[in-house]
Order: sequence, then structure tokens, then C-alpha cells
Amino acid sequence: MPRVLGVDIPNNKPTYISLSYLYGIGPFLAIQICYELGVDPHVRAGELSEDEVSRITTHLDKNYTVEGPLRRKIQQDIGRLREIQCYRGVRHRKGLPVRGQRTKTNARTRKGRKKTVAGKKGVKDMKH
Repeated sequence: MPRVLGVDIPNNKPTYISLSYLYGIGPFLAIQICYELGVDPHVRAGELSEDEVSRITTHLDKNYTVEGPLRRKIQQDIGRLREIQCYRGVRHRKGLPVRGQRTKTNARTRKGRKKTVAGKKGVKDMKH
């Protein structure tokens, strides 16, 4: 398994798919990187020479923010939003959707499992 920036990429998959195993690199960027470096994107990653792997590693290190530094940057950005207490920061802090999605229904991924509240009924169900 070739090792790129501390991540083992799979041997038996094409290079462009193997590169997308790195955090911050998707399929499009992986193909673009292959063409920039003159590496055939359809060659299996296990068949790459040591020279090609090292060229890919140095290119990614110089020109892109990937893996650990990218994760750290994203966490710092979220921390800054929380610190300045802007709307998005407050939503992050409360564990609610940040980008304007509805929360009356859905949003279960962000909110977690349903917590049933005892004795809560709608206005229609209450007797006057």
C-alpha cells in the first residue's frame, strides 16, 4: 500500500480513486492532480513507482491543505464562530443545523434521537 501524507491508499484501485481516500481530495481534484503530474489516473495505485508516489506527496504538501492541517483549520474556523457568538456559532454550540434547514421535522442527524416530552399536546387537542 502506497503511503501518501500518512495515509495508506488502497493498492487495488485506480490512482484517482485511491487519492480520494485523503481527507480534502475528491474525485475531480484527484484526476486534476494526476494530469498535472503526468501520472495515468487509471493505473492501479499499487503499480505506481516510488518516484511517482513521492512526486504526488510533495505536490500535495506544497499546493493543497489536506488531512490533519485541513481538519485543524475547519475546527479553528468553527471555534472562531462560536467565540464571536454569531448566529452560525450559536447553532454550532446548540447542536442545531447551521445552514438554514428546517428543524420542526427532520434535522435528526444534528439534533440526535427524539426526546419525548410528557404531557405535551397541540392546541387542537386541549379542551377549553
